Amino acid sequence: MKQPRTDTIRNLAVVSYTGAGKTTLAEALLYTAGVVPAMGSVAAGSTVSDFEPEEAHRKISVSASVLHFEWKGITFNLIDTPGALSFLGEARAALRAVDGVVLVLGASAGVRAELEKIWSAVNEWDLPCVLFVNELDKERTALEPVLRECEKALECKGLPIAMPIGAESNLEGGVDLVGGGAYRVAQGNAKVQEVAIPAEWAGASAEARKKLAEGVAETDDRLVEKYLAEGELTAEEIVQGLKAGTAARKFLPVLCGAAVKRIGASLLLDALAAYCPSPVERASRRPLTGTHPQSGESVTRRPEPSEPFSGYVFKTVIDPFMGHMSYVRVLSGTLAADASFYNSSRMVKEKGGHLFVMLGKKYTQVPSLSAGEIGAIGKLKDTRTGDTLCDEHHPILYPRLQPARPVLSFALEPKSKADIEKVSLGLHKLVEEDPTLEFVRNPETKEMILSGMGQLHVDVAFEKLHRKYGVEVNIHTPKVPYKETIRKMAQAQGKYKKQTGGHGQFGDCWLQLDPLPRGKGFEFENKIVGGAIPRHFIPAVEKGVVEAMHEGILAGCPVVDVRASVYDGSYHTVDSSEMSFKIAASMGFKKAMESAQPILLEPIMTVEVTTPDDAVGAVIGDLNARRGRILGVMAKGTVETIQALVPLAEMLKYTPTMNSITGGRGSYAMEFHAYEEVPRDLATKIVEEHKAAKQAVSQ
Repeated sequence: MKQPRTDTIRNLAVVSYTGAGKTTLAEALLYTAGVVPAMGSVAAGSTVSDFEPEEAHRKISVSASVLHFEWKGITFNLIDTPGALSFLGEARAALRAVDGVVLVLGASAGVRAELEKIWSAVNEWDLPCVLFVNELDKERTALEPVLRECEKALECKGLPIAMPIGAESNLEGGVDLVGGGAYRVAQGNAKVQEVAIPAEWAGASAEARKKLAEGVAETDDRLVEKYLAEGELTAEEIVQGLKAGTAARKFLPVLCGAAVKRIGASLLLDALAAYCPSPVERASRRPLTGTHPQSGESVTRRPEPSEPFSGYVFKTVIDPFMGHMSYVRVLSGTLAADASFYNSSRMVKEKGGHLFVMLGKKYTQVPSLSAGEIGAIGKLKDTRTGDTLCDEHHPILYPRLQPARPVLSFALEPKSKADIEKVSLGLHKLVEEDPTLEFVRNPETKEMILSGMGQLHVDVAFEKLHRKYGVEVNIHTPKVPYKETIRKMAQAQGKYKKQTGGHGQFGDCWLQLDPLPRGKGFEFENKIVGGAIPRHFIPAVEKGVVEAMHEGILAGCPVVDVRASVYDGSYHTVDSSEMSFKIAASMGFKKAMESAQPILLEPIMTVEVTTPDDAVGAVIGDLNARRGRILGVMAKGTVETIQALVPLAEMLKYTPTMNSITGGRGSYAMEFHAYEEVPRDLATKIVEEHKAAKQAVSQ
């Protein structure tokens, strides 16, 4: 395979909400470029992009897939991304690897809440964008209304560079407003037919071209003067203006059509080649800047093959046949197959394997990858998503993309106890592929917890776990990690005496428990004087207290924020041992707890809810009903962010409610804040439930 020049590469992500037609559009582009002999179908599960069984089953994209192909001398790396917000992490990671975006808008669905969140991610990386209005062959659809709606929602200007010929079921082609030609796509005919602009569309196309020239002229003083003087611009001047305006994000070039009928596909490919930046052009506006991993000094690379090698890993795939594959965007230099390089994120050397370019699940081996290319490296041992790879003698560390924190958690247990290790191994591999998943073993509740970005995200993870690793799990809502503490000082004796024939056991200690400020944990103090307990038994006393703190007397929860002091006791010269003092301390601790006014504590979370301003009141009301304390509300554009402190117990099933209140337009994030006392009525209920569960187990 011939090595492409960096200036002939276009790295682009196709983004939108679920159902806009991203995957169908990608399929139409592949077919138009002659890559596939026939267009696949999302409904039939036969597209190049959606090759995973979970995608074919659900008929949606759940992971980003790379499509490498050529069109008229331009090398495209097109990344088809998922549209569901549960998989927004996949889309954000793909945006980190590209130089531009194809934003797809379904004309029948219009602007949906997910689009605004995806657009926010596009803005985060300041990416040039081309808008494709899809599905104009459906009933009650038209370009103008949906474009106005999009401009208002995204706060950007759309500049149509094409217009449809026909409407709804009679859509048959389009007009190229830049070149001045037209095309038709005959039903069942693989070829796009270039035609003259139909007479009935001549007036409308002339008016549209005039608006295009005006819009382009506004971005450049020289073009403004030319347009005012002559009343028009040449096709070459419009192309130059479109390229500069797109790169500077002054407007969105707008194309239109129907992907399922391939209408607009060839014009879109031409536009992407002409107006979207190459890696070289992108770097001229947004330099490739990182830091030296040791000194922290700023380091810059140029996207040229002659530069020292550097690349960014934006995705990890564990393929059943190919093994561990690291998807990398080569930012500078050239990487040869089987070469060694340096992982500056983890400070380790890596020995690279074979190199590939990807077309969905098809891997084509290549001898090298150079600046601007996207490919995969096989069988790296220590490299993970987000890592920087570079020349060991010219190290650089690029900023890591921070994955969003999961918002929905499930406790899980394998249906077969023999599968515990397989579940753990499988989930760790799934997390390696998808960093927005989180898998932990909660040391307090002893549960395995899988957290994700939504119900769909977690459901797909469990499906993959079953398909790839052959294990099934039962899931339920996680337990809340309650804790126990005390309100007042208390003293008690712990005495363990067991005497039989021969060597017995004897331990005797007096303990004092004092409450500590919230969050201080545990302190132990030795106040023994006069040798009431020999010094070498004191560590056993502390150990007995610590072990007793693992399970409190109210609901069996860990005890925190307590100072335990041993101040008196007695011993037997023959029968005393470390074990006897450990047991005695445990007994004394539990006895002291009973008279120290024990209370339950619950985790309180700092919650940030982002919601459209028309749902702020409903969101605040719901948070208040969840025992939340509102800290503040901050406005940002058309959305507002509500900060609150809310008990974790009230947030375990918050996602469906929030989606209902905000119409799917809201999002939230939370992190641990502190432990606070559980209200008395709730504490009584929790204690009773614990007693009932304990009694059921004993029976």
